[in-house]
Order: sequence, then structure tokens, then C-alpha cells
Amino acid sequence: MSLLPAIDTPTPLLGALSPRRFMRRHWQKRPLLIRQALPGVRPPLDRGALFALAGSEDVESRLIVRQRDRWTLRSGPLPRRALPPVSQAGWTLLVQGLDLHVPAARDLLSMFRFVPEARLDDLMLSWASDGGGVGPHVDSYDVFLLQVQGRRRWRIAPPGDDTLRPDLPLKILAHFEPQQEWLLEPGDMLYLPPGWGHDGVADGECMTASIGFRAPARGELAREVLARLLEREDDAPRVLYRDAAQPATDAPGRIPEELQRFAVDAVSRALRDPRALQAALGEALTEPKPRVWFAPPAEVRSVDAGVRLDPRTRMMYDAAHVFVNGESWRAAGRDAALMRRLADRRALSTRELERASEPARELLTQWAEDGWLQVVGDEDGC
Repeated sequence: MSLLPAIDTPTPLLGALSPRRFMRRHWQKRPLLIRQALPGVRPPLDRGALFALAGSEDVESRLIVRQRDRWTLRSGPLPRRALPPVSQAGWTLLVQGLDLHVPAARDLLSMFRFVPEARLDDLMLSWASDGGGVGPHVDSYDVFLLQVQGRRRWRIAPPGDDTLRPDLPLKILAHFEPQQEWLLEPGDMLYLPPGWGHDGVADGECMTASIGFRAPARGELAREVLARLLEREDDAPRVLYRDAAQPATDAPGRIPEELQRFAVDAVSRALRDPRALQAALGEALTEPKPRVWFAPPAEVRSVDAGVRLDPRTRMMYDAAHVFVNGESWRAAGRDAALMRRLADRRALSTRELERASEPARELLTQWAEDGWLQVVGDEDGC
């Protein structure tokens, strides 16, 4: 089921702001403390289930233990015997990408889809014993910190000195001078833009859900997009460098200017087609994470019964393409509108699929066979 919010409707989730006003006033600008953003909220799973999940090879998990000024970090998988006793103070278990494994976590994450899918990353759940935390740090991305169980005290500081302590295995700020402090209880939430220092310490046993966002670095994004563009060039006819007019030289170490111009032309040609560039970007943005893989079903029913995307599937679109899990298709007309709705709502009903063309049904069937979406009936909530 899609929980896509109405962007002009005020909501307790954002402190009685509409998503549109929140994005204009706070997004990447200034923090916002929201008391009772989700009244009556419950953890997506209990402590025992979270501990069990941390022991899975399929899940990214970390254990952070603080004893006075000594910090230790261990990455998962983390079987239960690797975790300290619950009664021991000062330790934290972090489980990343909970939305890929737990429907309740996926529903929580869906509440924040007023931000483009290209920016929405995942939901991380942290469990902490009394006094547990990860130390004062900064994130390079926006984050919503939702208290789902127990209490946690947060202290924050505006962007400034981001020097890290060199003697620790964690990225802990060396000079953290908090200017604001709050105690968050279940249902309370704190939004922080990138670069704001923050330190959260558990007041008794607690759980905090972190809704994080992707912030691709310019160089990394360029590398991914260029790699995909060059893959397209590999499929084009080969054009070899020719230098029939090359004279004899007494400076053999000098790169010929003609070869330099040939290289410049080769790169510019790869960047010349804006649609190829857009396709490469969409493919890069929808590439599944390294730990994600899909299990094809034993049998696929007719997609006419309704479909919904697998929780692990990333689907986006632009004016000319539809992108799913690192692949792209040209789309136009009625089928394009249908695919865009699937990307926005993550589900299509039987009635909506009645308008799909035969090629669109065949494509959806292929995605179902690949495990990228599931065939469901209207009775299943599609």
C-alpha cells in the first residue's frame, strides 16, 4: 500500500506544516523539533527480532560500545553471542536498511516520500542500552530522528569545526559545542540538515529510527554516469585514431596535439546526447545496493490481477524514460503515465492495468518473473 502524503496538507508528522511548507522552510536550511510527530508510534520490530536480524548475512549492522572514553566498533553480521548483555550500559546496535526486511519499517519510510525517491535512502534502527550512543558527529545528508521506544537526549550544534578525533574508530567530533538540547520521548522527532553536529544519548533502554537520504558526491556521481555512457560507446562502431599526416619527430615523448584533440572529441561525443546522459543518470540512481538481490518466483500469475513493487526495487522516471533497478526503457503516451504512477505509488490496481498496452503487460510480466514486483489482487491492498 502506498502512504504517499498530500503535499499541501498540514500534518503532525511535520509539526503541523504541510510537506510543501516544510521543504521550503526547513529542508537543508535549519533543524526542526517535532513533538508527537507520530503519537502512539511503536517500534517496527521488538528487541529480540532486531538482535536476530543483526546476525543475518543479508543485513548491514554495527555494534558500538563505549566504556568511559574508549570506543569500539564491530561490523556485522552480529550473532546474539557477539552482543553485550542488555543490562550493560553504554552500547548501541545499528541495523541499516530495515525497510528492505520489515514491512512496518517500510511503511514508516513511505511517510517521507514527499522527498524525491532519488534522494530517499533507507530506515536505520538503533537500539541502545542506558547511556548508549555513537558520539557527537555530523552527517553529510538530511536525517529525521524518530524516537520509537524509550527516551534519548539530543544535543545539536550548527555547522562549524568538523575536525575528528584521530584516536577513535568512529567519526567523532573533536570539538563539539552544543547550543540546543532536548529529551525526546516516543513519537517525538528531530529533523537535521546536513552538517549539523549532533549527539544522542539513551536515557534508559531506547530505540530510534533514522530516516536517511542519499546525497551523491559530484565526483562519485560523475564516475557512475560516465561509466554507463562509456558502456554505450562500447556498443557503437569503433573509430580508431589515424595520423596519416604525422611527421617524423625528434621529441618522441611529446603527446601529439592531434591525439589530444581526438581524446577531447571522444569524451565530448559521449556527453553530447542529453537523453543518453539522462538515461545513464536514471540507471545509476536506481542501481540496487550491493547486498540486494531478487529471487524469481516459481510461478507468475497474470499481472492483470494488480501488481506492487518489491520493497527492494528502486523505480524512477524522467520525461522520456522509466528506470528500474539500474535499467532503462523509453516510455511515452498512456503506458508512460501508467509506469510513472507505478513509480509514484509503487502499486497498480486491476482497473489501472486495464489501460495498459500488450507491450506494457509483457514488460510488467518480465519484471514479475525477475522478482522485481509481485502480482497481487485488489483484496491484497493494491
